[in-house]
Amino acid sequence: MNLNSAKKLLQRFPLFKNLTDSEMEPVLDIARNRLYRQGCHLFMQGEPLTNVYFILDGKIKIYRTDLQGKEQIINVLGENQMFPHQGFFRNDNYPAHAEVLEEATLVYIPIHQFEEFLIANPRVSVKVFRVLGDIIVDLQNRLEEQILHNTYEQIILLLIHLTNSHGKQLSEEQYKITTQFTNKELANMIGTSRETVSRTLTLLKKNNLIETNKKNNIIVNRTKLEEELF
Repeated sequence: MNLNSAKKLLQRFPLFKNLTDSEMEPVLDIARNRLYRQGCHLFMQGEPLTNVYFILDGKIKIYRTDLQGKEQIINVLGENQMFPHQGFFRNDNYPAHAEVLEEATLVYIPIHQFEEFLIANPRVSVKVFRVLGDIIVDLQNRLEEQILHNTYEQIILLLIHLTNSHGKQLSEEQYKITTQFTNKELANMIGTSRETVSRTLTLLKKNNLIETNKKNNIIVNRTKLEEELF
């Protein structure tokens, strides 16, 4: 990958989109890219933080496991997203596991080198802090959704969220969730049971709020789902 192509790819990400060409040059010097196969782990929960990753294509599952080995999916990330969000500015461990769901091309940046670059470039640091602040607000909103809404509403909010992060608009009201999730994976995203998700999806289908196509993708009537919350 030549430098011009790498710059264009990285500037797709909110973290870098407002940086000038001269500000991007030191970033390109320390950035590396690699293809990762489906099923491999990028890091495991509790390992020392070393890199922050940026997804050019593919899907990455971020999840935690408790002492009993039960899995809870924190997020499923796709093109133009970065992780872990708290990677910079913390001398800590990875807070979760990261597994490749679909073959992925990633750019990764060693944390200590990026921090040295930001210390030497305070104007860039301000731009980065603004973007990270927006990410934190989004995560706080998702936490509030779990606290303030019952399970039925949480499942609706999850489907709406997935139309933003994994959706393709089919019409003014309808969106297709392009990534196929099992009921167990959906349940793990909000900390409920597979049976509860299954019952709720059946009810939503019965009320014509969602449907599935031949490939088992969920088709969401987003307008009607949003009306269910009010």
